[in-house]
Amino acid sequence: MSEKSKILFLCTGNSCRSQMAEAWTRQLMGHKFEPYSAGVKPKGMDPRAVKAMAEVGMDISAQVSKEIETLGDLDFDYVVTLCDHARESCPYFPAKTRVLHRGFDDPPRLAADARDEEEAMAPYRRVRDEMKAFVESLPEALKDTI
Repeated sequence: MSEKSKILFLCTGNSCRSQMAEAWTRQLMGHKFEPYSAGVKPKGMDPRAVKAMAEVGMDISAQVSKEIETLGDLDFDYVVTLCDHARESCPYFPAKTRVLHRGFDDPPRLAADARDEEEAMAPYRRVRDEMKAFVESLPEALKDTI
């Protein structure tokens, strides 16, 4: 039996997008991938991200926002940067690690000027669903790695 590929989803704050990606991967592709998430500058879990995932039956409330250095010496097969800042700040990974950038909109930024909570949740729901579609495309999407 082959070993699962380790995949890291990297974002700026590890509060929303990377957490969603980790959860979706665990749920939908856990038989192929061992998912992790981290941030360049972690800032804690975003309550709206937790709420958006709960709406589709996924509880990410126990997940923790973490800095990449806290993952120790894990050898990743893939690193997926989910925002431009993470791509620009991405640390060096060993040559065997394949890196892919797949940018997603930043729900907290898009929700900042919302008139009410329902309007604020819209970008979270959209990105949650886009993230699910991306994860469903794995491992095919990883063929574009550099």
